[in-house]
Order: sequence, then structure tokens, then C-alpha cells
Amino acid sequence: MRLDVNGLRAFYASPLGRTTHRVVGRALHDFLGSVSGLRVLGIGYATPYLGPVHYIAERTLAFMPATQGVVNWPSTGRSCAALADPTMMPLPEAAIDRVILVHALESVESPTELLQEVWRTLTPGGRMILVVPNRRGVWARREATPFGHGQPYSRSQLGRLMRDTLFSPVSWAETLYMPPARSRLMLRTGPAWEWLGTSLSLPFAGLHVVDATKQLYRPVAVQQVRRARRLAPARVLVPAPSPG
Repeated sequence: MRLDVNGLRAFYASPLGRTTHRVVGRALHDFLGSVSGLRVLGIGYATPYLGPVHYIAERTLAFMPATQGVVNWPSTGRSCAALADPTMMPLPEAAIDRVILVHALESVESPTELLQEVWRTLTPGGRMILVVPNRRGVWARREATPFGHGQPYSRSQLGRLMRDTLFSPVSWAETLYMPPARSRLMLRTGPAWEWLGTSLSLPFAGLHVVDATKQLYRPVAVQQVRRARRLAPARVLVPAPSPG
């Protein structure tokens, strides 16, 4: 089940949503790096994290699925947001340098088709930043937040999915260690939770954040071929012809 765009906007406008935006945005943009002169695409509900990108990148697009709904973005100027099927995007091959997926992978019926379409639209050497709920985290169990909807993933499940769709993880981070509580005390101590969880590599982070690159060729498994042992020719005794 996917939250609609109104529920997502309401969450990010709340105190818990603003804290989530700061924590997740820091991890995401650490992986994204400079986007000067690049073409960037956000899929799902990525617009809260595209603000700094929009003013630097050559072009920024935000595609939102029809099951979620779309909002005008940015709030001023020409809109860069559109409704689009994330498994059949209206883009030519190798048109995008960076793809950011937030509130996307966990909500689609076919994650494989989604990542195959991302692979198609990425340039050679292009990169994908995935933000996905952690199967072991508390946030995936709380439907009061957007990360409590859809299919969460373990690290091994994400690894297999990316391997099957020709992506190679370059960097991996866990974030959102603070519990999804709306109390002022919990929101104030959010940075301390993040520092503690990151320092100790605790397993219950709310989200995986993955930086992956597009592979150009599918790796081929090489099987060891057994060489047949060369056998010496058998000696056959032929009886001598009888006299007369």
C-alpha cells in the first residue's frame, strides 16, 4: 500500500517529518556529491530532497506514480514534476546522470521492472541513490510514517535485486536510528541517536541508503572445464594366420 501525495506532504510538514528530512537528506547528499551540469531524476516522492539539486543541476525532473498523485514542484517557476509510470518512463535511453528513488522501490508491484527501467534511462557510468525501509528497523513497522507502507528490504535482499538488474553498490549507509516518535524529547535527541547508531553500527536503522552504479555488461560465470585424461591406445593381440 502506498500513501497518497497529501499524506506524504503532511508528514514532511510535521516536526517528525522535518527531522526525518534533515537526517535522510544528509546521508543522501553525501552520496550524491556534486551535480553541477548533470541531469537528475527523482522517482517516487523525492521532491523534499531535490531542492538543493534543482539550482545546481543542468536539469531536474520529478516523476510520481499515478497511484500516489503528483504535486506542482517547485512551488515557483516552471513545473518539473509529472505523473509517470516508473516502469515505463517517457525518457530515451541514457538520458539521465543521477536517479534518486525515495518512497518508490518499496511501493511498486515489480521492483525488478523499476530498476530495469532506471538502468535503461541512466547514462553509462550513471549512478542511482536508493532510499529504502530497513526490514529490521522500527520505522517499517509504524504505519504512521510513510516508511511503514509497502515492502521493506534487508541488506541481502537489496543486494540480490541490484545484482539481478545490473547495478553495483558502491557505498552503503544505514540511517534514521531514532524511534518514529513525535515527542519533543525524542526529536531533540535525534542527532544523538544517529551518532550512537552510526558509531556502533547498530542493526535497527530505519532506512538503507545505497549508492550504486550502472553495470554495462552482465558478469558471466566461468565454469572450470575438466580435461579428459589422455589414454594410451590399447594393445590388441592379433592371432597369427594358420599355415597352409
